[in-house]
This record gives sequence, structure tokens and C-alpha cells, in this order.
Amino acid sequence: MDQVLSYYPGCSLHGTASEYDASTRAVCELLGIRLEELEDWNCCGASSAHAVDHELSVLLPARNIALAAKADKDLFIPCAACYGRSKVAQAAMTEDAGLRAKFGEAVGMEYRDGVAIRSMLDLLADPDVLQRIRAGVKRPLRGLKVACYYGCLLVRPPKITGAADYEAPETMDRVVEALGGTAVPWSYKTDCCGGGLVLGRPDVVGRLIDRLMTRAVEAGAAALVTACPMCQGNLDTRQKDAAQALGRDYQLPIFYISELIGLAMGHPKPEAWWKKHLVDPRPLLGTI
Repeated sequence: MDQVLSYYPGCSLHGTASEYDASTRAVCELLGIRLEELEDWNCCGASSAHAVDHELSVLLPARNIALAAKADKDLFIPCAACYGRSKVAQAAMTEDAGLRAKFGEAVGMEYRDGVAIRSMLDLLADPDVLQRIRAGVKRPLRGLKVACYYGCLLVRPPKITGAADYEAPETMDRVVEALGGTAVPWSYKTDCCGGGLVLGRPDVVGRLIDRLMTRAVEAGAAALVTACPMCQGNLDTRQKDAAQALGRDYQLPIFYISELIGLAMGHPKPEAWWKKHLVDPRPLLGTI
């Protein structure tokens, strides 16, 4: 192991997105990256706290940042929503002395920072990590055509995330190509899937999902790959309803990028991850 990161799984990766957690941990082990789960972490408030209480939406993730500062390591957050809220909180705490004062009163600890918060994209964009992925491929994903879907939260807003290519990101595309697969070019990489509207406006969600699915198929993709639990869950669980409502015929597996990396790098039991997928990826994977 030559790299150690503080690891914040957040609520999703300990629950509905447990396959993202398992595949992320497995891939990091294959890459020589040790993840040390942040001790006594708390929910960051995504995705509702910011809609009801601004201070709470900042103080919740700020506490995790302060815990990571004690560990003195970069903070790795694979969940796009948790990453986004943590980056927003970090900026707010840096700019607002009043919030820092309230943090001490509310949390009972001093706010410390100086922590680099890294998403899955940030980790995979590291040239050394990409080289290790490329060198570690044992089962090339030849013939697998995927649409890389980044969603709303990983690269936007750019003034918070620091993403230079927020309109047309390429990080996952480069990883897919390094794995031997094909990342199809398409123009919907960062369009919204409607994840935050699932309960309130399912009609809107259905139309958004249908647009993503039909455009991915038109681009030649047989699957989508993402690094966001909300996007994966929304697209995986609701595409069937969208297809039926709009008279479509698509059934695309929705992978986490960590799952494809683990598969290509020869993880011994990737099939354990597929059990959580409603659209079974095994028929597709049997063709490559």
C-alpha cells in the first residue's frame, strides 16, 4: 500500500448503494490505496438538509471535514451528493466566520480544515492511478460499449468543484478505454436524471430517464456507467416504468465505474455486486 485516504462512505454506501461501497473498497485494494473509514462520521444532510436549513446543511458535512483534518489525510467521498454537499460546506466555512463560530457552539469541537476533498472522478483522474488501472487489467472489456454518465453533482457548480471540463468531462471515458471497453460519444453526460424529484414529480423523472436511455441507445451504448448512487439507483429502478409509460423498448444495465474496474482487473467475485442491480448485467457481460 503506498497511498492512504480517509474514507467517507456516507449513508447510501452503507445502505442502498452497498455494491458501490464493496466495489470501491475492492478496487482501491487492487490499486494499492488503503481506505481508512472516517471514525464517528455523520450524515452530511444530502439531499434534503439544504432545502430546509442552510446552517444545518453546512454544519453536518463540516463536522466530517473537521474529523478528517484530525486524521491529516485527503478525504475521499465516492458519493456524488455527499461530495457536493461537503465541497459546498468547505467553501462556506472558509468564507463565513459566523458559521465557524456557530460550528463550535453546535458541535462542541473546533473546526479545522486544510483537507483536500476528493471524489471518485478526482481519484481516477490521477495519472498514476490511471496507469495502475491500465497495467492491472486482466480481463479486457472488449466489445463493451457504454455511455459515461456524470450527472449533475460531480462536476457542478464548477466554482465549488473546481472542474475545468464540467460541460464535457472525460475522466470515466478514459478509464473505460483503459479497461479495453468503448466509451461512446454522446451529448447527455451531465444532464439531470431527476433523482431529486422521484417522489414529487415522477412524471418529470420518467421523461428525463427516457431521454437519457433513448439517447444512449442511439449513441450505440449497451449500458451506462456512473459514479453517483442517486443516478445509479434512479436509472436502474425506474427505467422499466419509463419505458412502459412511453412505449419504449430498452433495458440497459447501470454500472458503477468501480464495478467495471474491479471486473476488468480480475476481482474474484464481481458477481456479488450484480445482485443489487434490477437490470441484470450478466447477459451483457457474457457477450464480452
